[in-house]
Amino acid sequence: MFNKKSILITGGTGSFGKRFVKRILQNFSPNRIIIFSRDELKQYEMQKIYPTEKYPCMRYFIGDVRDYDRLLMALRGVDFVIHAAALKHVNVAEYNPFEFIKTNINGAENVIQACVERRVEKVVALSTDKACNPINLYGATKLCSDKSFVAGNAYSGSEGTRFSVVRYGNVIGSRGSVIPFFLQKIESGIIPITDDRMTRFLITLDQGVDLVFKAFNNAKGGEIFIPKIPSIKITDLASTIAPSCKQEVIGIRPGEKLHEAMIGPDDALNTVDMGEYFVILPTISYGDERLSYYKTNGKPVENGFSYTSENNSEWMTSKELLSLLEQFEHRGSELVYRD
Repeated sequence: MFNKKSILITGGTGSFGKRFVKRILQNFSPNRIIIFSRDELKQYEMQKIYPTEKYPCMRYFIGDVRDYDRLLMALRGVDFVIHAAALKHVNVAEYNPFEFIKTNINGAENVIQACVERRVEKVVALSTDKACNPINLYGATKLCSDKSFVAGNAYSGSEGTRFSVVRYGNVIGSRGSVIPFFLQKIESGIIPITDDRMTRFLITLDQGVDLVFKAFNNAKGGEIFIPKIPSIKITDLASTIAPSCKQEVIGIRPGEKLHEAMIGPDDALNTVDMGEYFVILPTISYGDERLSYYKTNGKPVENGFSYTSENNSEWMTSKELLSLLEQFEHRGSELVYRD
């Protein structure tokens, strides 16, 4: 579906954006891929990997999702948008709430309005498990963003832009992942653990890209797509990465949860099981039958159902984690795919 189409990625120089671009270039022939981000150094570095001389479909736009006019200009002739731009560090959000609100909430509003104005065909916004039953500022801003994108379908009308959301857990290979942090600490002989009861969902960048592809292929508008992915105990994660190191409990950081959730019990009434993933349907009506597909082809979850990292039926083993990590090499503060 991406052949001969124009695609814009907000925050396109991030871990997801770079992997998404690689997969698109390997498998499709788009007219344009527009990288829309505010960091000129990251764009310069990305242009060295994907120079326009070798990849004539690539475009690089300096811009911020806080700037509506710049977004509107960048979106001319665009068919599909992936909204990946966000401020996302939990503890940083606790001390800088206004900045996170400006980017994660106001920026989402700008993306929605500009896409409706430019009559973009489909938009998929990236979310996080922290948006479910949030206790921290970052999660709260992403919940507002998710709700905005879901409601955006009402603004665009029955023939306008389709907005959907993908929500997933901690990403192996993304900037800010705990795994490269643990790798950096091996030489010290001590791995700091915030709480030894902690559990997390884990997903690779490629799995995240696959979910976005599924969303573009299947989205009717207004859904939140949630993959079925494994959980891991933070102590098991540390033991696998650094078996010879001592683990030292240092206490939970500001805004941090013991366990993560992607579907809360209050979402169960609107959640359907689609086999490989769950879909949370909107609570509002758009006045059409676009979401009847899920009610026909999906299986409603039980009342009171929740999908959390501590009650997950699938757990990642040390062997599985080590097998995944073989795909990456450690470079500073991030893991990079070896290919």
